[in-house]
Amino acid sequence: MSFLRRLSPVVLLLLFVPLSRARAQAAPNPGENIAFLVTFGAQADKSWGDDDFTQTFFFLIPKQNRQPVYIRVFDPDCGGQHDEIKHGWNTTTEFSLYGGPGTHSAPDARATDPKGQYRSGTLLKQVRFGSEKTYDNQWYTFGPLNPLEGELVPEFEGYVFKMVVQGKSGDDGNLYRYFLSTSPTENVAVEGGNAFTYEYAFRLAATPGRKTHLYPFVNDRVVSIKQSNFDVDGDVGLKIFSVSKNGHPAAVSGNNEWASSTHPITDKEHGLSLDLQLTTLSKAPNDLVFYVTDQYDVALPFFAIPLGGPPRYRYEVDVKIRK
Repeated sequence: MSFLRRLSPVVLLLLFVPLSRARAQAAPNPGENIAFLVTFGAQADKSWGDDDFTQTFFFLIPKQNRQPVYIRVFDPDCGGQHDEIKHGWNTTTEFSLYGGPGTHSAPDARATDPKGQYRSGTLLKQVRFGSEKTYDNQWYTFGPLNPLEGELVPEFEGYVFKMVVQGKSGDDGNLYRYFLSTSPTENVAVEGGNAFTYEYAFRLAATPGRKTHLYPFVNDRVVSIKQSNFDVDGDVGLKIFSVSKNGHPAAVSGNNEWASSTHPITDKEHGLSLDLQLTTLSKAPNDLVFYVTDQYDVALPFFAIPLGGPPRYRYEVDVKIRK
């Protein structure tokens, strides 16, 4: 049974309201409060906030959709207004789009490290960007894409494409973001579309007190989760919120190191999203990496728009009748 069929009518209503549909197309989603994804060049120091110089994102198109779609990338170059320079602009970043069988179903495609068959599927298009100004602060569009060119994922009731971004050379940080669109020239939402990743590398807002939200989806097989983060620099407060967690503290890493903590999952949390809420404590820009695994060390997906909507803690009132 797919996760959509397991959701309650109330949750489905939250999932498919028009506002959610509009926001679902941007990755990162505005509700996450993440300005940019980040991928560094292959010669970068990992202490700058990228553990493997590779980031994979998946784009979900509802199976009933038959209209062409486009995956738009904002600022794919590395050398301008938004990117992070180290020793002169010298970085080349490769964007590779995959579809067809194996795109998502191959186990390596859903792993947190770029090893084995993580580039599974059929390569549809591959583009490299350097420091040229053509796409600085501009959009580059992949497509048109026939949704049927993606891989049908029954659990998500839709077709999935995969974008693998890899720093091929250099040591600068490439900051970019996506939009799943019905137009090649504008950001027009694909109704019911979404985007997700199994390892999130991003730029944290340099505004003390600002809250960032990561939304891992918890399927009904999960008994516990292990959240892992890299190079947070200790500059962030991290708490977990859900229907049954009201701000459980979680471990954060220091500079150039990993940290993790394990948290039990209740039955009430099955089929819903968690909210890993990060509170910025420093004015310094901070690039970092997150992933979440279950008790079997299987990575869980972070959806741009949380399945079931942003979680809200459900208070339980213990009423006792005194005689």
